[in-house]
Amino acid sequence: MNIPKELRYTEDHEWIRVEGDIAYVGITDFAQKELDELVYVEVETVGDTLATGEVFGTVEAVKTTSDLFMPISGEILEFNKQIDDSEGDDPTLINRDPYGEGWIVKIKISDKAELDALLSAEDYEESLP
Repeated sequence: MNIPKELRYTEDHEWIRVEGDIAYVGITDFAQKELDELVYVEVETVGDTLATGEVFGTVEAVKTTSDLFMPISGEILEFNKQIDDSEGDDPTLINRDPYGEGWIVKIKISDKAELDALLSAEDYEESLP
């Protein structure tokens, strides 16, 4: 299973990659495998500022729908156009490249100190069933 060491993780299987005051958020390799083939991703929170743990969207797979939770508080700046049904419409990009091109949202971080509460790659791996 792929768990990049440079990322931080939530117990709900989201990852975050920080680049200055901006961060990219997606779901982990474990999550996409559990969900199986993704058919739809919905994010209607672009422009909203959300707190840690708030729902920013949903992913829909053939068998189920799951909420997406903010790993830290911030403003949703962008929804990845490649997976948006009104743009590129390829949610399976998350299945193929969950940590790269399959990111879901870009956020402006409100409080970098919140990153300290997230799991390291090692801690995330240990939390998996």
